[in-house]
Amino acid sequence: MRTSRKGSVEMPAFVRQLVKETEKRVSSFFKGGRGGAAEGEQPGEGEKEEVMPSPYLDRPVLDKLTEEGCARWGLTYALGSMQGWRANMEDFHNCVPQLGGELADWSFFAVFDGHAGSTVAQYCSQHLLGHILTADGIGAEDNPEKVRGAIIEGFMQTDKHLHSAARREGWERGGTTVVAALISPYYIYFANCGDSRAMLCRSGQVCFSTEDHKPFSPLEKERIESAGGSVSLQRINGSLAVSRALGDFSYKGAENRTPCQQMVSPEPEVCVVERSPADEFLVLACDGVWDTISNEELCAFIHNRLRVCNELRDVCAQVIDLCLYKGSLDNISIILICFPGAPQLSADALHQEAELEDLLEAKVAEIYEELCSAGEEPDLLSVLTVLASTAIPGLPPGGGIQSKRNCIISAYYQQRDTHNPAVPNGLGSS
Repeated sequence: MRTSRKGSVEMPAFVRQLVKETEKRVSSFFKGGRGGAAEGEQPGEGEKEEVMPSPYLDRPVLDKLTEEGCARWGLTYALGSMQGWRANMEDFHNCVPQLGGELADWSFFAVFDGHAGSTVAQYCSQHLLGHILTADGIGAEDNPEKVRGAIIEGFMQTDKHLHSAARREGWERGGTTVVAALISPYYIYFANCGDSRAMLCRSGQVCFSTEDHKPFSPLEKERIESAGGSVSLQRINGSLAVSRALGDFSYKGAENRTPCQQMVSPEPEVCVVERSPADEFLVLACDGVWDTISNEELCAFIHNRLRVCNELRDVCAQVIDLCLYKGSLDNISIILICFPGAPQLSADALHQEAELEDLLEAKVAEIYEELCSAGEEPDLLSVLTVLASTAIPGLPPGGGIQSKRNCIISAYYQQRDTHNPAVPNGLGSS
């Protein structure tokens, strides 16, 4: 069983050096030209016009927060989160692999993706589970209808108490989406409020995923317009990109309408899936993941990575890096929950992984030599560009060449050190 571990992981020094030296060009390569603040224009010296602060940084924050743990009945989990290109970290989470008392064989996990600040997401991460557990309906009998009602009531009570706290503390502007999973001995209860998403993998395939709540969805749009709002630019009143969330009280002031009839509803969509011995793993993630990778791609990628990674947090780290290099400009958070039937380490898979990395190193060396022979300076972007157009067999399904960029970057610096030993590469720097 994978062991419990908590802590934060520092990004390797050579990756920090890469970001310092070549971040804009490498980001442009992997993002297909998507800019964010890294490629944004700066105002001229003579301009007096006040400019809103950019929501993006000039370079991404690459440090990862990780956490691992397990439950006595065989569940293991890992969390990974990273600020990325966003100016602030607004994601929070809640991981409780074992609830207490008569619910000792139950687990709860949730991802909170804040917007317009992190306060609401942090508050909800601290209080949502408590409100769910105090609602009538959750007990050892595991009645799906009662549990479903308790989860909805827990969300509604959290939003109600949040509103009082927001008025008292003066932070009414922010909000948060929530995706949560309450796992009982017989069922998985999925609760989704917003555009974070949960996905269940069973027998190597996507078995279930939650539906995102977007303002342009027909039923969501109908509620928004009935509450006096509009949908433009795929956003509520041209501003908010989600139609369900906790908080966002400026969108919840329509008179003579219930909380669930407001422009932004705090009501989660709760789905119940009966557990199966074929269940392999469950993913909860914010839209910083889903903006860049599909359900099927992520299912295939994680399924493959579980066979070559000894620790679940390494799988989460690889997912985060993959999303970053596929163009995610958002905070990135993922919780990976593995059931007893999850793929295990495989000697054959490890051998194939080693062969793939040997092949990539050989390809990088070959490209480097070819560029040198042509009289070109083989910078990292040039090597990556040539490699991206080269057929590479055995790449991780769902990940492609972008999922092996650490191996490629390391191989590039090895070649550069061999050809230019006097050029410092900063591998020992912090």
